Amino acid sequence: MTAELVRGQNHPLSQARLEIRVSAGTPVVAGATLGDADGRIQGVEWVAHPGAPTLPGLEVSRQAAAEHRLAVDLDALSETVHRVSVLLALPTGSGTGPVRFGAVAAPFVAVTGLDGTEVASYTITGLDAETAVVALELYRRQDTWKVRAVGQGYAGGLAELLTDQGLPEAHRLAGGITEAVARGLARSVQAPPPRPADGDRPRQAAAPALGPEHAGTTPQGAPGPVPPVPPYRPPGPLGGQAPGVPGQPAPQPPYPGGAQDPSAITQPSAPAVGGPIDYSHPRRRNAAPPPPPPAAPGEPARPVAGDATGWSMDERLYNQVWGMFEDLARTTAAYRSAVDFAESRMDKELEQVLSDPRSRIGGQGDAAREAADAKYAQLVAQAKEVLDRDLAQLVAEADVVEPALPPAYARWDNPVWHGYRVPMEIPMALRLGDLHLPEAAQVRIPMLLRLPLERGLWIDSGRAGSPDGPFTDSHDLRRLAMEAAVAHAARLLAVYPAGEFTVHVVDPAGSGARALAPLVQTGVLAAPPALGAAGVADVLARLTQRVDLVQMALRGGAADALPPGFDTSQQLLIVNDFPHGFDDRAVNQLRYLADEGPDVGVHLMMVADREESSGYGPLLDPLWRSLLRLTPVPDDHLADPWVGHAWTYEPSLVPPGSQVLQQVLTQVAEARRSWNR
Repeated sequence: MTAELVRGQNHPLSQARLEIRVSAGTPVVAGATLGDADGRIQGVEWVAHPGAPTLPGLEVSRQAAAEHRLAVDLDALSETVHRVSVLLALPTGSGTGPVRFGAVAAPFVAVTGLDGTEVASYTITGLDAETAVVALELYRRQDTWKVRAVGQGYAGGLAELLTDQGLPEAHRLAGGITEAVARGLARSVQAPPPRPADGDRPRQAAAPALGPEHAGTTPQGAPGPVPPVPPYRPPGPLGGQAPGVPGQPAPQPPYPGGAQDPSAITQPSAPAVGGPIDYSHPRRRNAAPPPPPPAAPGEPARPVAGDATGWSMDERLYNQVWGMFEDLARTTAAYRSAVDFAESRMDKELEQVLSDPRSRIGGQGDAAREAADAKYAQLVAQAKEVLDRDLAQLVAEADVVEPALPPAYARWDNPVWHGYRVPMEIPMALRLGDLHLPEAAQVRIPMLLRLPLERGLWIDSGRAGSPDGPFTDSHDLRRLAMEAAVAHAARLLAVYPAGEFTVHVVDPAGSGARALAPLVQTGVLAAPPALGAAGVADVLARLTQRVDLVQMALRGGAADALPPGFDTSQQLLIVNDFPHGFDDRAVNQLRYLADEGPDVGVHLMMVADREESSGYGPLLDPLWRSLLRLTPVPDDHLADPWVGHAWTYEPSLVPPGSQVLQQVLTQVAEARRSWNR
């Protein structure tokens, strides 16, 4: 039963892994601070906010939104942490939106388990001129965690709030949070309107779990997911994010090639004298998803592609894929929780019976074992029945969604590539591969990464998976890793408009020449692959100089003062066989590009085995951590921070013998030549 708290009231917490859900009538910034035994913040590293959304045991949203989901793992917090305060603040500096909480609906905050069951809730009333508020706090008393409704507002905003909690750098941090929120709002897609009640996703919810269950990821990414309109990391996995997260362009119109459908454009009729005026945009299509086809009596509604909110079909499909990811994570978590409960119950029953020596005499012990085994089998069978039902619905949805995906989201064997045309706009996301779980190997969820890229990619050419697997030969792994890198680079080139994405290649020993052939032969590279140490130094010097120039222009407020003919497209550097051909200077330049490049449109794609660069010691650890690790073969190295599932990743590779890659790259090269004329 949910505890509806009033200001100052507390309630015990029986779970360690929780979600804090925030609902407000306007976009707000959500964050959290960690406090010691005296409730004071030890430093800026104890504050989770959109600019630094993750701390051990804590993750918050990356941008302002009307709804948030904050993840908390109390067991993962440091022993010095005795308090977690949840903060809400109105975005400042945007020039739009309310300037005080008294002008908006009262924010609602709920603490839930991972299965979505509310533990406690609190409606923050009585706010007026305040622009920031401590909504509630989780605090530790004698190794027991409780939640308290606080509702303490601050008219001076985040700076006053953080100062009150004992942070010396409060004003500087508040300014940094404001900048991070402004960047997030600048690249975010406008939230679609609420979906009507009859437009909800036509799938059945998983049965209530007896333990942790997924409730909305991101990754960020994670993949994300968002990730909810998912936290585009989400999440989830994922990629999370949302989930991710990147200079987001406007989404594509829902017509082939990005063109408007002339037959759909109608002029608004003139209003009658004295009648209401229609202010709706004449070209704006309804954002609601298409209605599902009628289902047979007693059967679940048949799924349809685009069953999610969004301004375009691409956005609907993106949100639908995230919904499928969440549903799979949720139903799998419920099944695993039910199995764990059945096992613990069986162990407890056997322990109670067999702890008495008299029960071990004769057939009483055997009967107890048989009864416990039967009960265990019954509980597991019930959980499996629910899992199979949900998986069948997900399989049916995947069967209709996969053929409807646009090229950016589709596998290379999807027929949509045969009708490929160079796009006019950047899509929302890019498919990097598929994700699945051991309990549901038949359900493949596309791993979508938001564009533009927020971090580089690392294609791990080292040994992955079981050492007894079929891909233990290092030469095969390196070849597959380079082929995966080429497939990812080709997809990036294909989904960007002509002239808006440029690829450079560093291949010091020339070992990737065979895999690079499609890129080289079609002429889509900025220059032939750089060979040797001299080639490495030249490419790194040019890209480093580019990052420096763009950073100086942006910081000086003179973005239009770049040199004439400066290439403003996104840049991708593919590095093969690292660290061969790299001296200390080149390694430092590579780290610089990984850290500073993504903010100005320069991205890395490393094809490397980390063990081969172990001679550099911890110097390269920040480099590997800054990159999203992918593998050329299936591997379960991706995990979402919300449920903790280990997701198996499978790369999106070109089918053997297919000419689709050459056909797509040929069109990209022709479009680039036309654009450069």
